[in-house]
Amino acid sequence: MSKKPIIGITMGDASGVGPEIIIKSLQSKHVYNQSNPIVIGDAKMLQRAAELLNTDISIKTIDADADFNATFGEIACYDLNLLPEDLPFGEVSSQAGHAAFEYLKTAIELANDKRIDAICTAPLNKEALHKGGHVYPGHTEILAELTGTKDFSMMLSSPKLKVIHVTTHVGIIDAINMISPDRVHKVIQLAHETLSNSGIKQPKIGVCGINPHAGENGLFGYGEEEEKIIPAVERATEEGIHVEGPLPADTLFFRAQRGDFDIVVAMYHDQGHGPIKVLGLEAGVNITVGLPIIRTSVDHGTAFDIAGKGIVDERSMLEALRQAIELAPEKK
Repeated sequence: MSKKPIIGITMGDASGVGPEIIIKSLQSKHVYNQSNPIVIGDAKMLQRAAELLNTDISIKTIDADADFNATFGEIACYDLNLLPEDLPFGEVSSQAGHAAFEYLKTAIELANDKRIDAICTAPLNKEALHKGGHVYPGHTEILAELTGTKDFSMMLSSPKLKVIHVTTHVGIIDAINMISPDRVHKVIQLAHETLSNSGIKQPKIGVCGINPHAGENGLFGYGEEEEKIIPAVERATEEGIHVEGPLPADTLFFRAQRGDFDIVVAMYHDQGHGPIKVLGLEAGVNITVGLPIIRTSVDHGTAFDIAGKGIVDERSMLEALRQAIELAPEKK
């Protein structure tokens, strides 16, 4: 058996750019040198993308009984065969939304059965997902429910900056209400464990405030920092975690990308996503931490506006694959 990790790549919403970024990424020989990539999706959608991109790469259909081995120049696809050949590009489709859910569900089952070593996801469309009968905020929450995971978080990773979130896909008022000392403490722990497992002996963690200037000693807000964040930071410090905060978000991200911190704990979605995306959509990778399985993802959406045009940038997918390979459990 090959010691290269088997990476299950879910196709995401096939009305978007998922099939195209997969075809583009799997034309990289480096991916095959380091792993066995297996696409979980619809073979016909991959074939359509390959023809669109004018590449002669072949699509090999495999099933549950097959050996999961990949060969450069040939894409192995665990074919669920859920979509029509004429699925339109760039349109919200309940069929595509349901299929995207089924691809992810299948990948989770394969990971739980140790058939694959990590999951790398192409983007899905939340509106299509809901129309397809699966009312989740996104990938992260599906993964958490189907793996029975209670404590998890979204981490965004780029070459210069890593960010982990206390809350994600909720409105700002709901996010502030959801922030608690226990939740902040758990996310600090997840950040510490994730980076420690990656080889950083004593990761430096910076924690954002909620209000401008982290409240500035009560000048802004209603004492949220004192109530929700400071107890968590004090508790983590007592546990030996190298953590500092709450700190003003407007300077913390600059300090982190400069090297003062290894990771930033963001309180809500846009507080953490904005700085990462300013550094470049092609560089960001989404990693769900706290799961019993490895999952990485591109840090961009389905890009319906350019789907089917063959112009999508595959660099975020290549980086997501690189990190999935790096994080995958070592084969003995």
